[in-house]
Amino acid sequence: MTRPRVLVVGAGPTGLALALQAHASGAAVRVIDRRPDAARPSRAMMMHARTLEVLRPLGVVESLLEYADRAPTVQLHLRGRIVRVKIADLAVPDTAYPHLTLLPQARAESVLAAALVSRGVPVERGVELAGLTSAPRDAVRAQLRGAGSTTAAYDYLVGCDGADSTVRQAVDIGWTGGDYDREVVQADIELDGGVGTDTAHVATTRSGLVFLFPHGDQATWRLLATRAVSGGLAGDTISPSDVQEMLDAAGLGTRVGRVAWSELVPMRHRLADRYRNNRVFLAGDAAHVHSPAGGQGMNTGIQDAINLGWKLARAANAADPETLLDSYELERRPVARTTTAWTNLVFWAESGLDPPASLVRTVLLPLGAPLLVPSVLHCRQLTAAGFRILAQLRVRYPDSRLSIDDGMPESLPLQVGERLPDLPVTVADGRTRLQTLTARPGTHVLLLRDAPTIDHLVSDDSIQVHRLLDRDGHGLIAVRPDGYIGLRTTEAASPQLARWLSLTGAV
Repeated sequence: MTRPRVLVVGAGPTGLALALQAHASGAAVRVIDRRPDAARPSRAMMMHARTLEVLRPLGVVESLLEYADRAPTVQLHLRGRIVRVKIADLAVPDTAYPHLTLLPQARAESVLAAALVSRGVPVERGVELAGLTSAPRDAVRAQLRGAGSTTAAYDYLVGCDGADSTVRQAVDIGWTGGDYDREVVQADIELDGGVGTDTAHVATTRSGLVFLFPHGDQATWRLLATRAVSGGLAGDTISPSDVQEMLDAAGLGTRVGRVAWSELVPMRHRLADRYRNNRVFLAGDAAHVHSPAGGQGMNTGIQDAINLGWKLARAANAADPETLLDSYELERRPVARTTTAWTNLVFWAESGLDPPASLVRTVLLPLGAPLLVPSVLHCRQLTAAGFRILAQLRVRYPDSRLSIDDGMPESLPLQVGERLPDLPVTVADGRTRLQTLTARPGTHVLLLRDAPTIDHLVSDDSIQVHRLLDRDGHGLIAVRPDGYIGLRTTEAASPQLARWLSLTGAV
């Protein structure tokens, strides 16, 4: 298999995850970042279930969870009423991660960067992209500036360099959307009493919500609050008196002891007009930005990366490389569009200044929450449904050009384009689960009990074959390297498997 050269510009969570996935799939990867060191405050605080699932084959999830709070307690402060909520197992049986996971972005980045180093791919810091040239059939020529100026050629270049992406601007891809009339304040702070560090705190105010997480990067607490646009600039610091004013409005009954770090974050929603220009691609915040509602940003970016990484590594080997590469935008751009739409609605409810939003936050929620919150949490079906949306478990690619539907095996009724659920199965070694079987990089083929062998199609360990002894039939399910079902057939002897493996560059 040809080993393509991939340059990743940007070493945030998206760029690091993309480099890991492309490397695991056979690409030669280089990662650069213009920042001279890795230290920067976390923008994101949550890692959702689907993100953990797609990272699992890369061998990093156990290290990530060492830094995570997997059963956070949240204290809701509702205009004088306090509701304490324990968010533990959310009764979603088909994932190994049925819980909300608090994990600051900086700690996630450190784990992903260390994993890259262990694979011989260090992040080159203090190196920035000065320019590039790209043509449909030619390698991308990148001009790099750091200790010196160099020009090098790559088969593919991926911009994971944030909302103000140099890569996106260099290839003249449009950036469509608008600005919110709200802004976000973030700060790492120490508090003088009043709140316990064994719980997160969420408070309603007339200006929006105030969040306090006991997971600051530079101090005990991370404050996240919304307010009306102040006219300040991105990155402006926030005065201790302004922070105190937010805490007072939230009714938290505590005083600011120290502000270790703070910044102003103007809010906007944007979507790149395209995710690809010839051999240049965009991922993460370089391709889409939206409100922080629901903690979707880092998660959507990492899932972009896992989707794209294996396709770059395999494109040269695919029957139709352009179909494989184009599938990235066709699959992931609609996800960003849908995410922006629903986070806009949630952000309005959280922080809107108009009378309906303010009424919900300051009157209806404080009155109803003491009764409704415990009832909702005890309604397992309702919490599971909400969790599936929040955790991105419902993302699917039903119309993907990489999907082949040749009939549904009755004993394994799964749909093409959907994520592989973590169901219990029996194999030769005993009882296990589907996502344990597929927790290695590459393509996975799940043979039903009576299916013929497919050894003639397996040339190396990039294709893993598993026989399910408790699922009768002659068919199979084929799973992509990003954990989505690409093929189902009632007859493993069908020529569709060979066709699909060729379509996805596996053979």
